[in-house]
Amino acid sequence: MTRKADDHRPNRDEKDMVSEEQVREALKQVEDPEIGLNIVDLGLVYDIDVDGNTVNVRMTLTSPGCPVGPQILNGSKMVVLSLEGVEEANVELVWDPFWTPDRINPEYRAILGF
Repeated sequence: MTRKADDHRPNRDEKDMVSEEQVREALKQVEDPEIGLNIVDLGLVYDIDVDGNTVNVRMTLTSPGCPVGPQILNGSKMVVLSLEGVEEANVELVWDPFWTPDRINPEYRAILGF
C-alpha cells in the first residue's frame, strides 16, 4: 500500500520512537539520594536527543566529587534503556555549564532552602 504525501499517519518507525518528553518523564525516576530530588527537577539533565532507537542524554552532577555520581549515571542509562523502542542509551557527563542551585525547579528550590 502506497501512502499519499498528505497522509499524516505515522509510519511504523515514527510510531515506535520514544519522545523526548517520555525520556524526561522516565528520568524523573532517578533520584539524587543525597538531596532527595529527582535529577530532572534538580536540573541535572541538560539535553535529550532522540535519534531513532538511540537516546543521547547530556547531564551533569551537583559537583565533580559527587559520591553517588556513578549510581546516578548508571540509573539514568538503565531507566532510558527500559523504555519501549530504545535500543541504545548514551549518557554523557558534562561540566559546562557548571551546575548551580538556580537550575533546580523553582517549586522545589524554596523547599530545599535555595
